[in-house]
Amino acid sequence: MSAVAIIDSGGANIASLRAALARLGADSVVTTDHDLIRRAPRVLLPGVGSAHNAMLRLRGAGLDQLIPTLKQPLLGICLGMQLLFDRSDEGPVNCLGVIPGSIGKLQSEPGKPVPHMGWNQMTQVREDPLLDGIGSLDHVYFVHSFFAPTSSATVAITDYGVALTAVARRDNFCGTQFHPERSGVVGARLIANFLKQGS
Repeated sequence: MSAVAIIDSGGANIASLRAALARLGADSVVTTDHDLIRRAPRVLLPGVGSAHNAMLRLRGAGLDQLIPTLKQPLLGICLGMQLLFDRSDEGPVNCLGVIPGSIGKLQSEPGKPVPHMGWNQMTQVREDPLLDGIGSLDHVYFVHSFFAPTSSATVAITDYGVALTAVARRDNFCGTQFHPERSGVVGARLIANFLKQGS
């Protein structure tokens, strides 16, 4: 397999992600090079921090124009998933627009502080190859203050005072609000499933 392209969106937990890929036998390259990204069999869009800052970085590299045109499987992780939607209230800022919808801010409630940080159950709401072999109520690891409401793109949900999208898909673009590289066996299985897509 050729190297997985990890888009350098800034501030991401890239070392952990590369280690997770390496454990599955996958090489990776961190890049903003358009030709490398176009040729890669699979693309990862990680992100930690502000949607506004991440979009500034993507626009500065012309990646806001490239990413929506990609045809190979692409997985957005945490903020990277949110950037796939139309816009985010974190700014506010216009995002990549490959999945319809708007990212909102989580509201703190008793027993549910913001950011939502730690292990939580994920409930699958429709079949998707990304979740093959993963149980409907498996736990995964979240760290986020903004969220995607449920929509036709939702594959799995998590309850945190509101039903939020844990996994989303539209065509070849998919995303996880949680961090699969920090989600143990479940996260490793999801990454392995992603690596099989398009094979």
